[in-house]
This record gives sequence, C-alpha cells and structure tokens, in this order.
Amino acid sequence: MHRAHPGLKLALLTALGIAVVVVRGPLSSLVALGVVVLSAVVARLPWHRTARGVLPVLVTAALVGAYQWWARGPAVATEVVVDLLALVLAATVVTATTRADALLDVLARLARPLRHVGLPPETFALSVALVLRAIPVLVTTTLEARDAARARGLDRSPRATLVPAAVRMVAHAHATGDALAARGLGED
Repeated sequence: MHRAHPGLKLALLTALGIAVVVVRGPLSSLVALGVVVLSAVVARLPWHRTARGVLPVLVTAALVGAYQWWARGPAVATEVVVDLLALVLAATVVTATTRADALLDVLARLARPLRHVGLPPETFALSVALVLRAIPVLVTTTLEARDAARARGLDRSPRATLVPAAVRMVAHAHATGDALAARGLGED
C-alpha cells in the first residue's frame, strides 16, 4: 500500500466515498468498514495512533448516530455511523501511507483545469496543505486551552476553553498569512 501511486489511492478513496453514498443499508456499510480495516491491517498502521486519531470522529459519530436512531431508526443510525467511520479510516490509511508532497503533487495535477478560471493549481494544493496542517494545530490548541481552564478550576466553563483557543487560532492564522506574504505568495 505504501508503494501504490498516490493518484490510485485518491481514486480508490473517491470510489469508496461514492459507493458509501450510493449503496444503502447497514450490511453494505459493514462490508465497506471491513474492507477499510483490512486495508489498514495490510498497511500495518499502528493501531494506538490510528485509534487516537479516529477518537474525535467516534464522538461525532456517536452523536450523529444517536440523533439518527431517534429520527430515522436503528438501521439508518448504524449505516450512517459505520459509513462515517469507514470513510475517515480510509482517509487515514491514504494519508498514513502516502507522503504529503506526493499527495499534494497529485492534487495540483488534478486542479490544472482551475487555471482557466484564474486559480493556479499550486495555490489550490497549498490551500489543501494549510487546511491539513491546521487541523492538528486546532486540536492541540483546544486541548491546551482546556487544560489551562482546568488548571484554573474552570473546566465546566465552555467560554474558558473556547475563547483562548479561538484567539490562539486567529493568531496562528495571522502568523501563517504573514509567512505566506513574506514569501510573496498571494501577490499578482
């Protein structure tokens, strides 16, 4: 899996996403999850790191599943939760087995048609890279703000966590923007 072409991996991930949306039923969702888990085993992903990365998705899936159970029944809830887990785990397999620069090169090649509407493909690939880089920074910042709030005895106050985390993320965004501007990116 590590040696497969990044374009093939993205194509398979896209095909899985389409199949998960088109094919209905909890059984098809469980089959998709089984295939993805098998691919993670074949890729020899470290389970402790993979599970830790998927944990926030499990919380979201549980909330979505509870709502779907209440609104549409257990079959739909199971399908939605398992589909979400399969897609996130599949994306994890792709990103864990592919170098970031190779993945961004493929995205830049795929974005070449955007050049005709005034968007350079390299800018698109850079945007994707910045989003991917911002996600762990957001998680780390939020966890640090939560720990700081807990140390002040404010662990039950959402404001004590969210406001400092938001301020730090805005500062991170400004620093990233300043670094891009210093390198001349975004100028005509």
